[in-house]
Amino acid sequence: MKRFRRHGHESHRDRLKQELFQFNKTVEHGFPHQPSALGFSPSLQLLAIGTRSGAIKLYGAPGVEFMGLHDENAAVTQVHFMNHQVELVTLLDDNSLHMWTLRGHKGQSELLEIGRFMLTGPPGAPPSVTRVTAVLAHSSGELLLLGTEGGHVFVVEVPGFRELEERNISLDQVSSSVPDDYIGRRNLEHVEALQENPVDPNQVVLGYGRGLMVIWDLQRQRAVQHIPATQQLESVWWTEDGSFLLSSHSDGSFCRWAVGVEDEKDDEEKSDIPYGHFPCKAISKIVQLPTADGPPFLLFSGGMPRASYGDRHCITVIHGKTHVALDFTSRIIDFFVIRDGAKHTGDPRALVVLVEEELVVLDLQTEGWPVIQTPYLVPLHSSAITCSHHVSSIPLKLWERLLAAGELQSRHYSKKPWPIIGGQNLGADPPQRDLLLTGHEDGSVRFWDASGVCLSPMYKLSTAGVFHTDSDPNDNMNQGPEGEWPPFRKVGCFDPYSDDPRLGVQKIHLCKYSGYLTVAGTAGQILVLELNDEAAEQTVEATVVDLLQGQEGFRWKGHARLDVREEPVLFPPGFQPFALVQCQPPAVVTALTLHSEWKLAAFGTSHGFGLFDYQQKTNVFIKCTLNPGDQLAMEGPLSRVKSIKKSLRQSFRRIRRSRVSLRKHHANNASKLQEANARLEAELAEMELAPVQRKIEARSSDDSFTGLVRTLYFADTFLSDSSHSTPSLWAGTNGGCVFAYMLRLPPVEHRADEPVTAQQAKEIQLMHRAPVVGLVVLDGQGAPLPEPLEVAHDLARSADMQGSHHLVVVSEEQFKVFTLPKLSAKTKLKLTAVDGSRVRRVGVAYFGSSRTEDYGESGLVVLTNQGDVHVVSLPHVKMQVQYPCIRKEDVSGIASCVFTKHGQGFYLISPSEFERFSLSARLVVEPRCLVELPLGSASKQRLDSNRSRIQSEDAEVLQEIQKSLEGDQTSFLENNVKSVAS
Repeated sequence: MKRFRRHGHESHRDRLKQELFQFNKTVEHGFPHQPSALGFSPSLQLLAIGTRSGAIKLYGAPGVEFMGLHDENAAVTQVHFMNHQVELVTLLDDNSLHMWTLRGHKGQSELLEIGRFMLTGPPGAPPSVTRVTAVLAHSSGELLLLGTEGGHVFVVEVPGFRELEERNISLDQVSSSVPDDYIGRRNLEHVEALQENPVDPNQVVLGYGRGLMVIWDLQRQRAVQHIPATQQLESVWWTEDGSFLLSSHSDGSFCRWAVGVEDEKDDEEKSDIPYGHFPCKAISKIVQLPTADGPPFLLFSGGMPRASYGDRHCITVIHGKTHVALDFTSRIIDFFVIRDGAKHTGDPRALVVLVEEELVVLDLQTEGWPVIQTPYLVPLHSSAITCSHHVSSIPLKLWERLLAAGELQSRHYSKKPWPIIGGQNLGADPPQRDLLLTGHEDGSVRFWDASGVCLSPMYKLSTAGVFHTDSDPNDNMNQGPEGEWPPFRKVGCFDPYSDDPRLGVQKIHLCKYSGYLTVAGTAGQILVLELNDEAAEQTVEATVVDLLQGQEGFRWKGHARLDVREEPVLFPPGFQPFALVQCQPPAVVTALTLHSEWKLAAFGTSHGFGLFDYQQKTNVFIKCTLNPGDQLAMEGPLSRVKSIKKSLRQSFRRIRRSRVSLRKHHANNASKLQEANARLEAELAEMELAPVQRKIEARSSDDSFTGLVRTLYFADTFLSDSSHSTPSLWAGTNGGCVFAYMLRLPPVEHRADEPVTAQQAKEIQLMHRAPVVGLVVLDGQGAPLPEPLEVAHDLARSADMQGSHHLVVVSEEQFKVFTLPKLSAKTKLKLTAVDGSRVRRVGVAYFGSSRTEDYGESGLVVLTNQGDVHVVSLPHVKMQVQYPCIRKEDVSGIASCVFTKHGQGFYLISPSEFERFSLSARLVVEPRCLVELPLGSASKQRLDSNRSRIQSEDAEVLQEIQKSLEGDQTSFLENNVKSVAS
């Protein structure tokens, strides 16, 4: 009987776990790392991006997202949508072709791979014969034309990937038809381009590397026209009326050729070098599109003069007398143009450019061609991300004020709506308004709407204006003076160059109820800001805090502190700084917290911690935690890499100003700068957050960085006795020490005049000296204390002050519960001694039941150095669930993880992408979307009519249809009919 009851209890607990906890990786936010291919479907209005890691990502209207991953660890080199269908084909650099489809499942679409194919040549043939260099998805939706390195063109039927050998175009067939005067029928090289005649789908142009273009009739299987260009070919474009071909070449020229005129002379007169007369780079792609009432748009990438602008990444747009060279900050992958009208045949509407670090969309119908702000694929890493902070359930008033401040910053963007609108977002409206704040190397803090699938930009705060920095006022990368040639215009927001690495933001804390924000940086600076709806001009005075408190024998060997501007600074509407604390020595701020009800901010570095009264702008107290033998803590982490970064920045500025031909040097230096940045971030994380590769047994007090402050925590609890609660500040260090300070706040009416006082009340030294990474006080009912002002806003119940309070100390190795005020150990849960893991991140989360609206539990959410996520119950500190989340080798991903208050989390899977995950069975944010064929498409009409006919006709007719579908030339649409019939 006893066993039965225990079994029943365990079953109940298991069911409860299923109601509360469920691990899902739900969506990836940000810009795909290392994009390598771009595709677009005009009929589906979907954008596709392939990456070097083999991922394929589809985007439509905001909230419509799909992701697939090739089994092969190979880069995606080309993406092609099948015309008027929900299929697309990808080509990888291992020469494999893959077919993907958007298949309906339970009322929504999912991206599935349905086939793969690799060309096979005759026995003994060299690999170049079948190495695919160009792909044409034929408008019939049933054929792929594959041009190869050996000069052959293979014709393949899809979706079955059946090679139609009788329709292949061999190099011998083409060579035998080339006129004798084409330089002795020299080697034509690889197939560089394949383009279909817009007015005759039976005609395609085959463009060969050496320059020759052949118009081939697919039906009659013969050459119709030869265009004997002699320059190395880069791309081909067939004009919409089918009467002209445009070809672009490696010497920076493009040519215009009449179709149907075989013996036209004076080829040189057709050539145009837009940025000659000096040698130019290749024009890698060219597009010409007509307009209804004016001249056509001509767009091409590349073509810049090699000597002067060889390092520029440009797309030129020419429309009538308007000529602009769009200058991007990273390498161009590809571009396309979205056109007006349901059939995508109207005037050019928007230019979509995929560059290596961002997606830029320009409005071609508004004067000045302004940028359209992207609702997704925003480059989170426009300056390198240095920290993150998540705030759940933002009050509506704060949300609206942030939106208003952000809109003022977005006035330069186009007012036109986002032009990519494919698919339907089936997801419900987010249940709450959530913010993700990211701190960056350039001193900025960006606010993102993290409520739903799209991580959308809301507002950007810059702290650099408070300080004098190393920036060069003459280093202007914007549009050049009037009449400059080429007519450059800088576009995009990706800027990896930080003027001063000391500006880097390391810690952020926002109070959503009061609108106060604290931002702490790499050089020991802590700014306190408040939200203001009007612009204001003011000076920000620094309060210098000496964390060494005059101790002798220490000399700071790191970077100097930032110089504060003495003159008034004009701050735009939004968050404006009104107080500044400057730590001395100016070491990285490693811990930060804010109590907006008490008007106090606490901060910590590797030397100690302090408490700042931001209402009176005075320091309350300082505690030095530096170990007398710890000389490493006196060396700034930037000292070893700052010099190389500064020299690299200066080199880049010289390159930009002199505009010399240093393409290879630029690429090498860019990679070196990225490596230096990566090393800096890794050293910061390793040195400041986990400086010693610790052993499981107890450490000596002589270890380095034992005084580094890891966590700070405000609590109204019992410190002196069990009958009177008092405000308190708790601090945990890297050496396993916990300090508790009792705070005395003056009455509200005298708060602005009388000082806040503090007295050290308690100190805990953990026996194993493991770093303290988290502190939580539990009230009389075992619940975590509410946030400041949360009770005042009726969003949480008051803390229970009748029962006993407990302190939970989370070290890297265990969870330990102490009674308050005596601080006697009550219970503990070992982690390292059991499985060898160490705690890297910890947060408190509330898990609501997925079945019962009014039930939930609070717990500790823990990330370990193994990449596992644990949920630990409160107040009993029992392990609830454990899930593998991040690869243990991904040190930067583990270091970047941030938890939410409702059981979700974010971590960086690349410098530009957050992976979002959920531990909650109730709160899951993931794409739910549907993509269908357009109602007006011919394929859709044929499919619907065949389906209805099958349903209405008798079995005899159905058998006839099935017989007719057994032929070799079965189309993809007929296959669909066959599947419906069966």
